[in-house]
Amino acid sequence: MSDSFTGTRPDLGDSPSRGRFRVGREHPNYKWVVLSNTTLGMLVVTINSSIVIISLPAIFRGIDLNPLAPGNVSYLLWLLMGFMLASAVLVVMFGRLGDMYGRVRIYNYGFVAFTIAAIATSFDPFQHGGGAIWLITWRVIQGIGGAMLMANAAAILTDAFPAEQRGMALGINQVASIAGQFLGLVVGGALAEWDWRAVFWVSVPFGVIGTIWSYRSLHEIGRRTPGSIDLPGIVTFALGLTALLTGITYGIQPYGGSSTGWTNPWVLAGILGGVALLGVFCMVETKVAQPMFQLTLLRNRAFALSNLAGLMSSVGRGGLQFMVVIWLQGIWLPLHGFSFESTPLWAGIYMLPTTVGFLAAGPLSGWLSDRYGARWLATSGFLVTAAGFVLLIAIPVDFQYLWFVLILFGAGFGMGMFSSPNTAVVMSSVPAAQRGAASGVRGTILNSGLAISIGVFFSLMIVGLSRTLPGTLGAGLRDQGVPAHIADQVANLPPVGSLFAAFLGYNPIKELLGPTGALDQPGVHGDVLTGQQFFPHLISGPFHAGLVVVFLAAAVMMLVGAVASWFAGDGRARPEAEDLVPAAAPLAETPSPGPALTNGAAPAQIGGNGIPAEPAASNRHGTPAEPAEPNRNGTPIQPAESNRDGAPARPAESNGKPTPAGPAGADGGNGSDADGSPAETHPRTRDR
Repeated sequence: MSDSFTGTRPDLGDSPSRGRFRVGREHPNYKWVVLSNTTLGMLVVTINSSIVIISLPAIFRGIDLNPLAPGNVSYLLWLLMGFMLASAVLVVMFGRLGDMYGRVRIYNYGFVAFTIAAIATSFDPFQHGGGAIWLITWRVIQGIGGAMLMANAAAILTDAFPAEQRGMALGINQVASIAGQFLGLVVGGALAEWDWRAVFWVSVPFGVIGTIWSYRSLHEIGRRTPGSIDLPGIVTFALGLTALLTGITYGIQPYGGSSTGWTNPWVLAGILGGVALLGVFCMVETKVAQPMFQLTLLRNRAFALSNLAGLMSSVGRGGLQFMVVIWLQGIWLPLHGFSFESTPLWAGIYMLPTTVGFLAAGPLSGWLSDRYGARWLATSGFLVTAAGFVLLIAIPVDFQYLWFVLILFGAGFGMGMFSSPNTAVVMSSVPAAQRGAASGVRGTILNSGLAISIGVFFSLMIVGLSRTLPGTLGAGLRDQGVPAHIADQVANLPPVGSLFAAFLGYNPIKELLGPTGALDQPGVHGDVLTGQQFFPHLISGPFHAGLVVVFLAAAVMMLVGAVASWFAGDGRARPEAEDLVPAAAPLAETPSPGPALTNGAAPAQIGGNGIPAEPAASNRHGTPAEPAEPNRNGTPIQPAESNRDGAPARPAESNGKPTPAGPAGADGGNGSDADGSPAETHPRTRDR
């Protein structure tokens, strides 16, 4: 039943009436319920962000579409980036909405949207282009649900855990998030071997379980910050980031006589237009009364530099993921007896050392950051990862797998060392009321980094290949009997075709020579050309030249991240950034203007002369509360009452102006918010 005065449902704690398996928000185990549910949410979202990377060949075969045919590359790109783009663009908005309307509420909606989209995606009724459009549409909707989950998971965790355990909790959650991106490769490859629809089916039971579990077990315990929706900010940010990320991604497609599309007017328009719209967004946020994102947070050195470090880590991690997949599928696995068609599955399996390294370091680094601070851990993690990128350049293309395992494990370990402390710094450096928005910014940074990595690293690899691949490929084709004019024509095709063929598990030479009919001509050694050795041996030299460019760029990004992490500080939560309300004391959103209410107490009875008829209440120890002070017109204000933990409640407002705060407020704070502004003085009701 509801409290007769506040309208909020009483918190029954561990009352049997709540159900045998439900844990009240004040139960000491509630925080572990939050951790387990949000970790499940982050795991299924991030697995789905990468699950299609390895399974794309099976998906395109299932809908009978050749993604490398002219005009079909856009389907390939949007299946790759649709989920990431939707989650990157909308996560800040959903973080802000969580601050306003309840983080658990938006989180629950996210589970529902994610699950519905997973069901719809797995029942694609179309073939060819229609089938691709169906998948892309529902993948975008699934990304919207993922954005709701990602925007609020870290904020819900931060609300539930005390500062001394926050790094550990966020570390476990972040480990699940990053590990999910690598596990998605294995899961996608394994399920695609059975049925391409299973790639999408697998999310359905987890989504249903997560939805029911979150609705039944999670409670709103963070305070809400009432406000209006910043529509101009939402529109300019969404359009700007979409245009920017789309332009960067389409930069990998050839244009004119160039092997890339960075001179394409549409690509330039997307990038420049996106930057301009993001500039307009910044201007809008400084003008509106209640912005989607408080730009003043960027003046917070720990918040700004930690997010910069997170961007460097995300872009570098995406580069490692995509480039190593191509390395394994296009060269190493075929050289060691694997057919091109089977390489997607085995590439995911052979990348598992990265996941193992991350899982080993993530929880440990979170625990250590709670005790010793984040600076050394985060900085060292970047340096270890940078060393891993350099070592990947040093080994031969046809490497000994033991060395490869050790390097991938080390790179994953370094990422884990950084990730958990970085998350704790970001979430502990902002006021409690802005944690949803801060979590949204962090999610946008991470998802944008993965989308950016597609454009950046594929472009760098294409540039590296274009220097030597045409001559090497042309000579190799002529040596196997391919007519010179066909060999030269194929050799001068943009390298992106060969990259995507290897990336999709196709036989690159079949894709290149098939349309020309050269494989059927007399004197052409078709069996040699389409065998498992010809293309890997041929491309090894040019590919290594591309790897040098790619991994050196990634190493530089890691060094930038190390510097940013060092200057961001050690991440110990500042007193003013702590919860303004204890985690065990949930608050409802601010009531509409009217008689002041304090923590579930009944309003004072007002006599006909406008003077309260009730005396000031006493606290739970029986000591009378301080007498009410008169306001400017001489009538006493609503007397302060104590809340259930014995601390005095916040004073009510009088005549539109706050009365003196006196001692610490009900939350144990000092009367001011973490950003230095006065703390809220309007009354709030408490969910019981």
